Amino acid sequence: MSRQKGARAEHMACLFLEQNGFEIIERNFFARFGEIDIIAKKGNMLHFIEVKSGKNFEPIYNITPTKLKKLILAIRFYLSTHDVREDYCLDALIIKDDICELIENITL
Repeated sequence: MSRQKGARAEHMACLFLEQNGFEIIERNFFARFGEIDIIAKKGNMLHFIEVKSGKNFEPIYNITPTKLKKLILAIRFYLSTHDVREDYCLDALIIKDDICELIENITL
């Protein structure tokens, strides 16, 4: 996905999340291990969100076991460098044909 398409997808994802009661804490958190697209909070839960989009395929399939490992390492780094007191989860926000779907707890 081009950087421009990725930025558009992340913008759509943030709008969707805000419309559904999430507070965006941070975007594009970089760690040595990888990047977390969106960090958001809803209630007492912190959500680490991977955004995937596509038109002619199922974007969820781009979240591979290798990608999950990198995300988990990046989340651990974030937790070690921030004072996080909330519970947290790793979610996927899938955008297909401009329709957003949030899938929570993708590592279960």
